[in-house]
Amino acid sequence: MSLKHETEAESLERASKRARLEDAEESTSPSKESDPEVETDIPAPKDGEADDILPPSHVLLGVPRPEKAEDGSGYKFRETDVGISEYVGRGVSQIEGIIKQRFTDFLVFEVDQDSKVIHLKSLSMPDSSSKTPKESNVAPEAANVADAMDTTDAPVPAGGAESSGADVVASDAPAPEEAAESSNTQVAASDAPTIAEPWPESNNTALAPFLSEDAISKLKTMFLEGPTPPKVSDSGWGGRQSKTEDASSSALEAAPQLGEVEQEAKDKRGKTRGGRGGRGGRGGGRGGRNSQADTRQVTSDPIESKSTRTEFHQKIRQLFQGKLETESGPATDDGASIVIKWARGGRGRGAGGGGSNGSGRGGGRNTYPPYIHFSMQKTNRDTQDALGYLARTLHVNIRDLAVAGTKDKRGVTVQRVSLKRNNKTVEDVFKLANGISGRKPVEEALKKRGDRGVRITDFNYRKASLELGMLKGNAFVITLRNVQVDSSETIDKALNTIKNKGFINYYGMQRFGTASVPTHAIGLAILKAEWHKAISLILRKRPGEHPDVAAARDAWLVDGDLDKALEMMPRRVVAERCILESYKKQKGDTRNAMGALSTIPRNLRLMYVHAYQSYVWNAIVSERIRTYGPDKPVVGDLIMEATQETPDADNMEVDDEGRNDTAEAETSYSGKKGKKPFVPPKIKILAEDDLDKYSIFDVIMPLPGTDVAYPGGELGEKYRQYLRLDGLDPDNFVRKQKEYTLFGSYRKILHLPKELTWTTLRYTDPDVPLAQADEDKLLGFDPPVVTPDGKFLALQIELTLGTAAYATMALREVTKTDTSSHTQISLTQVSEDQKYKGTQVVEEELNEDAGVE
Repeated sequence: MSLKHETEAESLERASKRARLEDAEESTSPSKESDPEVETDIPAPKDGEADDILPPSHVLLGVPRPEKAEDGSGYKFRETDVGISEYVGRGVSQIEGIIKQRFTDFLVFEVDQDSKVIHLKSLSMPDSSSKTPKESNVAPEAANVADAMDTTDAPVPAGGAESSGADVVASDAPAPEEAAESSNTQVAASDAPTIAEPWPESNNTALAPFLSEDAISKLKTMFLEGPTPPKVSDSGWGGRQSKTEDASSSALEAAPQLGEVEQEAKDKRGKTRGGRGGRGGRGGGRGGRNSQADTRQVTSDPIESKSTRTEFHQKIRQLFQGKLETESGPATDDGASIVIKWARGGRGRGAGGGGSNGSGRGGGRNTYPPYIHFSMQKTNRDTQDALGYLARTLHVNIRDLAVAGTKDKRGVTVQRVSLKRNNKTVEDVFKLANGISGRKPVEEALKKRGDRGVRITDFNYRKASLELGMLKGNAFVITLRNVQVDSSETIDKALNTIKNKGFINYYGMQRFGTASVPTHAIGLAILKAEWHKAISLILRKRPGEHPDVAAARDAWLVDGDLDKALEMMPRRVVAERCILESYKKQKGDTRNAMGALSTIPRNLRLMYVHAYQSYVWNAIVSERIRTYGPDKPVVGDLIMEATQETPDADNMEVDDEGRNDTAEAETSYSGKKGKKPFVPPKIKILAEDDLDKYSIFDVIMPLPGTDVAYPGGELGEKYRQYLRLDGLDPDNFVRKQKEYTLFGSYRKILHLPKELTWTTLRYTDPDVPLAQADEDKLLGFDPPVVTPDGKFLALQIELTLGTAAYATMALREVTKTDTSSHTQISLTQVSEDQKYKGTQVVEEELNEDAGVE
């Protein structure tokens, strides 16, 4: 098989096309007018019509069909059903053990791009005033690196550990610079030119190519009025000065000059009730009784060229330092207009509105960088679910929160999170997250665990947001319980195998969901534009799920009661709620299935598609290992030749850390500000003469897409066989819905842990923790106590893996046991240690009564 080589012009043209795929707003709109493929004339199917959810290619796996659940609503999927079947250490004996019996049996700590393991350091409230924000003196060409590295710490009061100043560093991760049609993102003041006067004549010149003279005049008036609309009356608590008297000062307050400290006496800010703008009360803050809705806006004439519209968005951000925001107006035959408004969360005259501690004096809120980073520990919650809870708690849009990677649900995980602060301070965020108010003092938050299994700590101000992939991996502390093994030598042999030979880099069962309806089946339906089937699979009943979710599904699927279903469906069930809410907006009309799907958060929708890619990848890699073994390369294998222009395979793949190969992700290499232009990786198909030059750890496999090379020989044909049998064209993954266009990527077939240690422990009571989460340590909870003469054996493993590897797949290599959720639940239920649940607590109470220490 030979690779298709591109001319330079073709490569540039493709990169240009990928850049144009950035317009998320256009590709995800649920409106019928903007979606040509909306199935408006197809009636919504009943739940039972999507009965067989297995991809047709399942027959190629050579395994029996999975057992159906007891109620017939799904299947009991095992590893073999998603292509996971082989091992590196084939001759090593099985080590039976139970994974994730307790949440603290699976601890995960993010490893940032400085190779530092993220831990919670202090629960104390941060203090913005303890340090002065840093000024950036970095040359423009170095600004992108500096944005990610530069930090303004928010130290904790004396007695608390100080948070680190560089928790996440990314050499190629600038603050997002949107080139899409709609932009509501405020740019940091450090990126904007100094404004010498409220409205210099140069503004008129700069805006002339985009706006008429009348529109420029209206925009000038709106800007000089300031972020708060003028009051109708000339009296009252929140009355403003007249426009002629106060226009210049209002505009200057809204757009402070760089490096300039706002003076306390300037324009009498903070001296009137209306000028304070801090507590959301009369006249100034957000949400007060007399606050006035701002309906002011200036609309351009329709602009036909998208590049001109993009240039206009950027010009407004540049001229007004993010104080004004732009968004696309309704599209017409002549193009789309641009609407200009004061940015949401705009400051009151005191430049301190929007938070609980704002004040017109000093302008402290406006001198800090635009993002707050903090560490988040979550317990038994999906990453998206935890972020949704934080968004509601902090009163922000969930899109203002970002992470470097997703983490497992069942376990205790620690990672960094970024928040576009919109004038909030670290104190505001701390208080909102911990429910601090006049009735609940700070001390109370330091004595108990965070609400809903979420705790945030260690705050920093930052110039840039986190982006998916901005990490090096994850460190794990994993405890296997009720270990059954013939000897300690077998444990050492199994762990030395993965230490020296690695493990097969399968996508773990988390990739395919823990329910009876696997995510890759939904992904296949989406790729085939079978929108109603995808929705049916998402909404259908799942055995064993929480009763409130089951009742909500029944309300819709059985009773057809949309209002009741929405009322009962928990917010944590994100996709289902989005679909039902879309139906509600359509007054119960379910025909626009694609529109309903598009209301699900983008990352979640793409997860379904990636799951199908992962399924095919797992199946082909199993075929490769089964046929040729896990020890060395063979003729026809693929390797990626490292160059300065292209990343290695570890940074090109689809994985649970959020790296993906959809149109959205391709913008990472599409030439946006501070980003490297896309350069196709250089792939080599090994010939006989190449085999001595590479090791098995260099061998990669492609994830299906339009821009990947398939391996030579039978494996390449097997790829095509899987895809064709599932109704897909192996050579065409372009979709009319741009977000579902897959370009493909590569993943190494074996993974070698970076660090690996292990120890054995004894215990009796399975409810007693054998590892401790960071939050519990900081709260002063008793550390785990090992019972030397305990009845049962536990194996505790500490290892560090790269961003793309699944720890459960490393454990699978050790235990030789299926890691599917229902298998592990079954093992727990029949485990002998369950007979001793709670015995240690009883024994300790008896000892206390007897005075035994």
